[in-house]
Amino acid sequence: MKTLNKHMILFDGECPLCRVYTKVFVKTGMLGPGGRAAYQDNMENFCPLIDRQRAVEEIALVDLESGEVTYGVKSLFKVIGNAFPAFMPLFAFKPFAWLMAKLYFFISYNRRVIIPAGRVGEEFAWQPLFKLNYRLAYLVFTWFCTGCILTGYARLLAPAIPLGNSYREYLICGGQIIFQGTIITTFAREKLWAYLGNMMTISFAGSLLLLLMIGLNHFVKLPAIAYPIYFLTVAGLMFLEHIRRTKLIGLGYTLTGTWVLYRVALLALIMFNH
Repeated sequence: MKTLNKHMILFDGECPLCRVYTKVFVKTGMLGPGGRAAYQDNMENFCPLIDRQRAVEEIALVDLESGEVTYGVKSLFKVIGNAFPAFMPLFAFKPFAWLMAKLYFFISYNRRVIIPAGRVGEEFAWQPLFKLNYRLAYLVFTWFCTGCILTGYARLLAPAIPLGNSYREYLICGGQIIFQGTIITTFAREKLWAYLGNMMTISFAGSLLLLLMIGLNHFVKLPAIAYPIYFLTVAGLMFLEHIRRTKLIGLGYTLTGTWVLYRVALLALIMFNH
């Protein structure tokens, strides 16, 4: 594996996800020692002509000898392609490059709701722009995946929780987006999309934990009581994460209260109708 020396990758120091994968580049030798730096640390020192706003939105890779800068998925292709030349024909294949660019933007423009940066980002002058189309795409993606997994897990909860039709969990999950979105617009409309993104990350993460139990169920048959207990444990973790994230984005406990109220009311309705 070849090391891309005399290059500096500039990452978002307030983004845990960015810190991790750029550190991996250095640790594995794909980039040379000291080949990464947070763009918050005077990025103009590495390249005076760098497009600062673009570097905030698309990770920048600076050639320290020529001053050439690549951005976004092209930066990742350059690092990975140098280390593993066999991937270069794939990276040069335009349909693949286009798809990876869209995936990169999908993650990049939602990175602050996938793993929140906290309040420190408010102090730095250059911040990622908000792209509504990518946030909507993220909400749809997490809604669909969560609904699909919950539909599968609902079979493990029966008969303790009556089994509904094939689209019940999708309606419940989608209804929560509408319900919580309506609540937050009454007192913090400017944080609507940040909150909904964080809320759906919590739902998606919770569903992935449930997916582990679904997978385990294919190999080991546990007592029936284990499935609702595990579900309640996951719900408890989601509750704590909801409190943590709403605090990070400067919201109080109101939305946590309505988040719980919605779920309890739906559960009561399901039980009452059966």
